[in-house]
This record gives sequence, structure tokens and C-alpha cells, in this order.
Amino acid sequence: MTRRGFITSASAAALGVTALSMATANASALPPERRVIYSYAGAQPPAELLTLASKGQIGGVIFFADNISSVQQIAGVAAEFRKASPTPLILTVDQEGGQVNRLPGGPAQSAKQVGASADVSAAARDQAATAARVLTAAGMNTNLAPVVDVYRTPGDFTDHYGRSFSNNPSVVATCAGSYISTLQGSKVSACAKHFPGLGAAGTNANTDEVPVTIDRPANELTSVDMFPYQRAIQAGIALVMPSWAKYPALDPANPAGMSTIILQNHLRQRLGFRGLIISDALEAGALGSYGSTGNRATSADRAGVDLLCCSSRNIEQGKEATQALRQAAPR
Repeated sequence: MTRRGFITSASAAALGVTALSMATANASALPPERRVIYSYAGAQPPAELLTLASKGQIGGVIFFADNISSVQQIAGVAAEFRKASPTPLILTVDQEGGQVNRLPGGPAQSAKQVGASADVSAAARDQAATAARVLTAAGMNTNLAPVVDVYRTPGDFTDHYGRSFSNNPSVVATCAGSYISTLQGSKVSACAKHFPGLGAAGTNANTDEVPVTIDRPANELTSVDMFPYQRAIQAGIALVMPSWAKYPALDPANPAGMSTIILQNHLRQRLGFRGLIISDALEAGALGSYGSTGNRATSADRAGVDLLCCSSRNIEQGKEATQALRQAAPR
């Protein structure tokens, strides 16, 4: 298929893609193997993964708590990957702040605390600056944050752990813009998630575990949930992560990360996003009816996802996704 994604200067830097005169490049510049983000279990990366990296056959690595014993230790691992790979890699974690930090060192404040501050812009800048310092010290170049979901009810899915800035879309947008500008100004790419939004998901509606349906009207999804993405895109957000929830008012058949309607009609065309679309975890429980890793990878690819996040801590998952993309690629 013809790729319709684009790469901003920030995400181009992370992937080593030369920025063109308009600071964009077609995402088809990436071969299939460089579109897969791998993961592994334990403190030491498998020799096979380092070998794949040395052949330029991975797009990057996402690290989790079991990979990290200290900032110094994971910085050494990141340096090992950078040394092995002939092409730049995305090296990333979820460093959202509050209860969702993979690396020690903060930010201590959650998104909810930032959004409740007297000066939300300043608080978001401080949160991002702390994240940037920690991520840079650890050798990371990308953060899978900020969450720009607009929560609805106290205690619901994104509010329960303080992951949402606010139930006011304007506050979320302001926080997102300040956070993204600060983080990316520190040469760490940001990722806004989970498009078009998980703010209306109930407390136990976790797509990592179960299928989730956000049954809200289209005008609410566009005016409330998608509103912060306008500011994120204006701030030059490098990556956007769609959710695995279904939104029947927008596309009754497919979850957002497999929906051409949601990713192309809304994110690309209506909102004008020109960065990289990165999937949420391919092994998510929400995708139980979508078959193998390969089938999930090609379904996301057909919708226009640029990067596939293989987060099962098993490199075989990444290899299967890569093979599926190779087989699906135009000859």
C-alpha cells in the first residue's frame, strides 16, 4: 500500500531519516524491519536482539521496569544498542510521571497534579524538564508521554492513576502544548496518547487486558477527546499512539489503531498530523479476536500505523511482526 504517514523533524532525528525542505519525509523511507519496536525480559538484552540491531533490522527498543536496575545500568544498555546499530534507534520508556515511571528519578508529580496546579503551563514545563533530564541520563531519546486523554468521571481509567491532566479539554491542551515543547526542546521526542482518547473509559476498561468500547457521539469525540491533539500537533508532536478501543460513532468495525477512518480521515487529514503513528502494545488483550501478531501487525499497517510496539518481552514477537510486514510490502 502507499504509506500516507509523514515524519516530522523530531521523529526523523530519532530514526535517522533525513529531513526534507519542509522538515517532512514519506514514511515509506523506512524498510519493514525498522518499523518494529522490540522488547525483552530481564536486565540483559538477548544476544540475538543485539545481532539484529547490528544488521539494522530493528526500529528500536521499549524498556520496562524489569529491564532497569538503575539509570546507570540502563544507560549502559542503551549505549550498547547504539554502538551495535548502524542506524539510529528509537529507545523509549513510559515516563509519564506520578505512578507511571519506568526510570527512577521522576517526575514525581502526576499529570493530574500538574493539571490541578495554579499555573498549569509552568507545572507541565517542569514535569517535562524533569522527564527530559532522567531520560537523557538513561540514554533514551523518546518518551511515550504525555497522556492527553480527557477524563470524564473521578476514578475512571485515566483518572484512577492520575494519568489525565484534567476533565477540561482546554486544560489538557494547554498542559500538552507546554509539555511537548519542553520535552522536545530537550531533544527527546514526545508521544501523545491514546488517540482519539480513552478519557471516557470506565475504571476497569483497560485495553491491555480486555476489549473496550467507547460509546460516545462523534461530535463529543471530536470536540472533547480530539481537542488536545490540535495543540499537540501545533507544538510539533513527533509521535501519536492510537488506542485499541473501538469507537462505534467513528468506525463501528475496527479499533482505533486499525481504523483507516480514525487514523487517516481524522488524525492525518482533519487534524493535519504529519509525524509518526506508533501502535500501542500488539499483544493487548483488546485484540484477542484479531489473531496472531502477524495479523495484528498487518491490520495496523493497512490503517496507516508507522511503528509497531511489540511489548511482550519476547523478541519472537518482533520477528513475527517484521516478517508479516515484509510479506505485505509491495513488490
